[in-house]
Amino acid sequence: MNRYAAWKYVLITVLVIVGCLYALPNIYGNEPALQITSSRGAESGTLTELAVGAALDEAGIEPRSMQAQETGLLVRFANEEDQLRAQNAIKDTLGQDYVVALNLAAATPDWLRALGAEPMFLGLDLRGGVHFLMEVNMRAAIAKAEERYISDFRTLLRENKIRYRTITRYDDSGVLVQKETGADGVNNLSATEVKDRGILIRYKDAEQQRAGDKLIEDTYFDLTLSVEEDSAEPVTRARLTEQALQETREQALQQNITTLRKRVNELGVAEPVIQRQGANRIVVQLPGVQDTARAKDILGATATLEFRMVDDTNSIQDALDGRTPIGSRLYKMRDGSPILLKKQVMLTGEYIIDAASGFDQISGGPDVSITLDGRGARIFSRATADEVGKRMAVVYIETKTQTITRPDGTREKRTETIEEVINAATIQEQLGKRFHITGLDSTEEARTLALLLRAGALAAPLEIIEERTVGPSLGQDNIEQGFESVLIGFLLVLVFMAIYYRVFGLFAGVALTLNLVFIVALLSMLQATLTLPGIAGIVLTVGMAVDANVLIFERIREEIRNGNSPQASIHAGYEKAFSSIADANITTLIAALVLFSFGTGPIKGFAVTLSLGIICSMFTAIMVTRALVNLTYGGKKLQKLSI
Repeated sequence: MNRYAAWKYVLITVLVIVGCLYALPNIYGNEPALQITSSRGAESGTLTELAVGAALDEAGIEPRSMQAQETGLLVRFANEEDQLRAQNAIKDTLGQDYVVALNLAAATPDWLRALGAEPMFLGLDLRGGVHFLMEVNMRAAIAKAEERYISDFRTLLRENKIRYRTITRYDDSGVLVQKETGADGVNNLSATEVKDRGILIRYKDAEQQRAGDKLIEDTYFDLTLSVEEDSAEPVTRARLTEQALQETREQALQQNITTLRKRVNELGVAEPVIQRQGANRIVVQLPGVQDTARAKDILGATATLEFRMVDDTNSIQDALDGRTPIGSRLYKMRDGSPILLKKQVMLTGEYIIDAASGFDQISGGPDVSITLDGRGARIFSRATADEVGKRMAVVYIETKTQTITRPDGTREKRTETIEEVINAATIQEQLGKRFHITGLDSTEEARTLALLLRAGALAAPLEIIEERTVGPSLGQDNIEQGFESVLIGFLLVLVFMAIYYRVFGLFAGVALTLNLVFIVALLSMLQATLTLPGIAGIVLTVGMAVDANVLIFERIREEIRNGNSPQASIHAGYEKAFSSIADANITTLIAALVLFSFGTGPIKGFAVTLSLGIICSMFTAIMVTRALVNLTYGGKKLQKLSI
């Protein structure tokens, strides 16, 4: 009686070894590092590593290691002083084509990393970093959608020879936002004639109004049209439907979240938290980020993309000498060479719904495949119909707002706009919904261009309405206090169990220790983020983990008091207590899953550690303690038990 099969001992041993291995990286902590990633199509690889090594040698800095990653190069240092000196040296060497970001990297030994063992992530409240609460300007998103319709209406009405006077857009307060002169050159509409937002189309006469309204209704199903009865002339107001407004807001929020994720990659943050909060806000948490000013600059930047035709008919030298042709403008390529583009914008990046890098089937060189939405496809098809064989350029425009601290301590916000041509290629045929951009120098450049086209622009402006910085010292205090609470609770439980249940109490202590090891190992394997509420969940688990052992041990005592033999009492204790243990843990697990499903932020962190703790405690309290009891007492003639 009370003997385990050999495979059960092997299973427990293997799980203990695996748990210890994957929990081990968490004891090594972090070390200062630089995350070096390429930008604007720059190559990253062996040459970059050699350049970084040469820059560090010249500056007299000895790095701990340099590790090539998919996103770039990670350089580790012995202290923060070397880290800061190295950042300046590497920036001077690599220039603007690379992003050199301060970061903290896990100090896990190479042999553990080779096994895939990485430490669990620490949340903002433990590791320190920066927290932003950003609000999406939904009015601007809706305004941008309405402005697209103005251009579409003009083209649609002119193609069908329907005469109109003006097309204007008003905001919520009835203030004129955009004013365009119609084909007749008349524009005398007063802002007092409208009460809410929308697009107002003023026709030449009632017949033109009926024809135009029917055409718009048949073409655009996400608009509602209403005739302005109190107007002296034929005027129709076009409004987005409630469903279209909601979809516009949702798309703006989701696109901004996607764009922020891409930008955070430049900071080298391994475990950012970027999530939606409410209808128009985004929470961004960057644990471990030391350069918070750079984080704010990157996240708050706005970017747009424009497609323009290259002006090959005029002399670039004339433009360089100050004689820029009318209708054209001088730009610079990324390599600094000048290029003359026409001022008329053919298409903007807001119409792009997908972009992917690949290889051209004809030349075999790298290219980028672009997919436009329906409206963008119509615009682009008309714009490129007469431009086949000519060159078209992609202009990347980024606006950054930086906070400059003056010598007297005051701060000033400065706005910098970067405009550069990232590609200029020949149009092979009339373009529509899908087309390719060729003439790229490398696959890295193609991937970067696809990224910029896919998520380079914010759908609507973002405003940082709350900013909190958690210093590393505060995070370290939180870590120490949190782990002290776990340790004190753990030791108190061990002492109580050892005094009250003697040898069986020691078995429970071993199981409790393994329970903590398994929780940490699972958090590391899942790459979950541990926060202060998560530590609270672990503390709670420590107390709950012994409940199962208490039920078992009390049941064994009861069986002994009833006159059963020690072996029969052990068997009955584990068998009869199992249903009670399972019921109690399953109900708690259900509550934890509900917290995880409906909670946000800290509540989720608490639910994760509580759920993992319950699962681990079921295994350790039942199987591990039973294995120890069987090894100690199984198959022996016993007169009494030390319980």
